[in-house]
Amino acid sequence: MTTQQQPLTLAEVEALARAAHEGQGDKAGRPYAEHLAAVAEGVRSRGGSPEQQAAAWLHDAVEDDALSREWLDSAALPQAVKDMVLAVTKRPGEPLEEYTARILATPGALLVKEADLAHNADPARLSVLDAPTRERLTAKYARVRSLLGLTAP
Repeated sequence: MTTQQQPLTLAEVEALARAAHEGQGDKAGRPYAEHLAAVAEGVRSRGGSPEQQAAAWLHDAVEDDALSREWLDSAALPQAVKDMVLAVTKRPGEPLEEYTARILATPGALLVKEADLAHNADPARLSVLDAPTRERLTAKYARVRSLLGLTAP
């Protein structure tokens, strides 16, 4: 955070994330903001802090190029929020083991990723996908959960 900049409120972060992902859809063709809202609610319902909820709203913003890394670096957000967003941002070619180790090493990030995985693996969301995609994603999410030490949803 730069000097004298008021931190963004959670409502401002939500509005910003919704605007940044405007027009994007998820793999099932639903508006991407529905996924962001579900992850933020998942974090809140699991007892997550406002900072973790803010990170949930922004968890895919840098990875999906909805917002730039430079924007995140200069945003009026607590460093903890920025750290969580970067922890859950997959990097091109990065081994899954390194990705999950970074999440585990970043305070607060595991809860954000847990809520993300829970929504991604929701049977209702997966049911609309073709069988090969559904099976591939189910296996991928199970592997990530295992590496993070999370029990089945």
